[in-house]
Amino acid sequence: MSAADRPEFPRGVALLVAATLFMEILDGTVLVTALPAIARDLAVSTFDVGIAISAYLITVAVVIPVSGWVVDRFTARPVYLCAIALFAASSIGCALSVSLPMLVGMRVLQGVGGALMVPVGRLVVLRAVGKPGLVRAIAWLTWPALVAPVVAPLLGGLITSQAGWRWIFAINVPIGVIGLLVGIRLMPRSVRPTTPRPLDVVGAALVVVSVTAGMVALDAVRVGSVSWTVLAPSALTCAVGVVAAWRHLSASSAPLLGLGVLRVPTFTSVLTFGSCYRAVISAVPFLLPLMFQLRFGWSPTEAGAAVTALFAGNVLVKPVTTPLMRVMGIRRLLLCTIGASVAVLGVVAAVGPDTPWWMTAAVLVVSGALRSIGFTAYNTLAFADVNDSDLVDANTLHASAQELFAGVGVGIAVVALSVGSGIEHLLPFPAGEFGAAYVLLAALLAVCGVGAARLPQAAAAHVTARC
Repeated sequence: MSAADRPEFPRGVALLVAATLFMEILDGTVLVTALPAIARDLAVSTFDVGIAISAYLITVAVVIPVSGWVVDRFTARPVYLCAIALFAASSIGCALSVSLPMLVGMRVLQGVGGALMVPVGRLVVLRAVGKPGLVRAIAWLTWPALVAPVVAPLLGGLITSQAGWRWIFAINVPIGVIGLLVGIRLMPRSVRPTTPRPLDVVGAALVVVSVTAGMVALDAVRVGSVSWTVLAPSALTCAVGVVAAWRHLSASSAPLLGLGVLRVPTFTSVLTFGSCYRAVISAVPFLLPLMFQLRFGWSPTEAGAAVTALFAGNVLVKPVTTPLMRVMGIRRLLLCTIGASVAVLGVVAAVGPDTPWWMTAAVLVVSGALRSIGFTAYNTLAFADVNDSDLVDANTLHASAQELFAGVGVGIAVVALSVGSGIEHLLPFPAGEFGAAYVLLAALLAVCGVGAARLPQAAAAHVTARC
């Protein structure tokens, strides 16, 4: 394709989608730093407040599969604008919450908005750029995931210490209003299909049951205890639901999620091993501020400042990520990144209250840089071999898996802490059960290297323009 034939890059729309993604990530990342303060205010355990994070991610993962049908039925523009409005309005509800159930309910509404906001916006951009602009589009849509967490931990600590945790949610309102006004002006209109596909009610129900049961099973594992009466039936329900959903979606003529895209090996690798990678990596920034506050005795501001170093590494390495993909190839880059990440998690496990601050920050910067490289490589690999006809299903599956396994990461973090509390006497780390938890996460991360090793040598070379 000549340069003249290539579609013009929709910079304005890409920036808008990136901004709303920034708002969503800022909201979730800021919340982690404030968990101890929220727990004190609502008179519950700090780890119980983690359900406010999981509830959001569960909702997003459940609603995203329906987003493809919603876009077909109503077109992307009105869905996207309504999603921004719902996200901002539910943020007000979160700020006004007086109990944990109310906060969780408002987070569920936020999840509905987030599930329709970011994936729909991403789909608009991907459809507009085609394969020639894929790497550039992924770069634009990745930077919020890098920059927002840099701002969020310190911002969350300062807001919690100086103004109170409720203002964490209030800051979404002006961002949402601006995004809505800009979206009305920039978001392109599209033609509604004359015969939109019917909603697969059975498939939607099976997905909801499977995802919800799985997250309930993870939530049954608490630090120092396991509720087997909840875990056993929930895990069984999840397993049965997954099998039933797979059989239904494979046999249906109009499935909620088209599974045909799973025939693409690179996409399937991202959906399996890449999702495992996301879950483990997402567990780290959940554990860090809790470790700093609960184990080291730091203030929310001090904990937020330290976690900022992790995400600063994300941003610092960004300019060299695409050149690295071109020079090394995605397979080799992922193998090196995963191996280095395992080693760094081992170093994080050895950090303690007496470790010099600058040394802890340096380790977190390196960890953040590796996180950035891994996420960008997997995001690029996901759509590299997907045909345009499968793009909607691929985008839906990928977005749902990202949110779901980020939520699974929170559950894995609690499970790792629970196991770590039982074996910390065998592994005398300065941070106690947190150190043991990082070792367990490193072992799980090593499994992701198997998927990277099975990738073709030239995986995604046609979109990375490998040198």
